[in-house]
Amino acid sequence: MQLDARLQAVADFVEPGSRVADVGTDHAYLSVALVESGKARFVIATDKNPGPCEAARRSLRALGHSDRIEVRLGDGLLTLVPGEADTLCLAGMGGSLMERILVARPEVVAAAKMLILQPQSAAADLRAWLYGQAWHIADENLALADGRLYEIIKALPGSRPCPSPLMLAIGPKLWEKKPPYLKEHIEALIFQARRVAAGMERSRSAKESSRYLAVKERISELEAKLKW
Repeated sequence: MQLDARLQAVADFVEPGSRVADVGTDHAYLSVALVESGKARFVIATDKNPGPCEAARRSLRALGHSDRIEVRLGDGLLTLVPGEADTLCLAGMGGSLMERILVARPEVVAAAKMLILQPQSAAADLRAWLYGQAWHIADENLALADGRLYEIIKALPGSRPCPSPLMLAIGPKLWEKKPPYLKEHIEALIFQARRVAAGMERSRSAKESSRYLAVKERISELEAKLKW
């Protein structure tokens, strides 16, 4: 199974021999790739919609992986029993939704050894949430697929000091590693912050607020990180 750069970056963080939950599996492409590569001994592929589940089952029947990949219809982690999966992969959804999925089954999360998360949005908030839940970021990467840049986060259990708000936005391990596309990633964060500032500048009260000053300071901080 050939994955795009986004899902391949997720797969790269999976440790060999893992028991994986592929949450929001869609067509089970990630699940199949993990089994075929030997990364996963077994995968539980879950999706809350019947259509993707049936598409996944068709793919598995065609490829002959039904004995090592089980497709379950259900919302998030609700179909899992604690300890069934030591690695939880959540990709292709917003960071806020990921938080809700993880909060809904704390016993499943507590039994896991690794979280691999690819948030489509709110990555900074998700990072902060992880540190607040006694998880920490062990590694991160960036992937470019279909013209869009994606952040991939590998988190392990264990309390660590929470990074600064700026590092939560950039990604502490991304800044430490300086992978390809880091400058593009920071430039995208600057673009987003400038859009927020421009919107606030249309209102006198907003422009005079402390939040506006904080946004302008964040832009300056991010611009300073473009030079290393």
